[in-house]
Amino acid sequence: MRVLRVLRTLAVGAAVLAVTGAAPGLAGHPDIPGPEADLAYHGSASMTGGRVDVRFTPRNHGPSAVPDATVRLRWSKPLADAQTLPTGCARSGERVVVCRTGALAADAVGERIELRVRLRDASSEVLLELDTVWGGGAVDGNRANDQQRVLVLDTGDTYYF
Repeated sequence: MRVLRVLRTLAVGAAVLAVTGAAPGLAGHPDIPGPEADLAYHGSASMTGGRVDVRFTPRNHGPSAVPDATVRLRWSKPLADAQTLPTGCARSGERVVVCRTGALAADAVGERIELRVRLRDASSEVLLELDTVWGGGAVDGNRANDQQRVLVLDTGDTYYF
């Protein structure tokens, strides 16, 4: 019985490693770093009448590819309850939306992400913060360029980050 239990444990462990690809570097293990990637987000935001338009492009400066990543967009003001978000984006809180970036090859630009949200109440300004929530198991040694903050005034002007 004990031999069967050990074999079953080894088989399950091997299957997990094969599915997650964690064997090289044991990505995701807190003590052993995974592949390295440098994610960054650049784009623009504008606001008119409490409606905020955000457009940004994810970029992976490498050296490793990222199978997928998740970027978090946080507003300083609550969002209206009903929102129409693009595919790959979802509401995760009163002031938060998360979006998938899709696969990002090393030293490559990803697909542009565009979304429009409405604030719950009219405001003359809103602070928008973007950051990586999940990097597909990659370690990002340069967190400075995947964290953006932009103050957006309700003027219709475009603010770049």
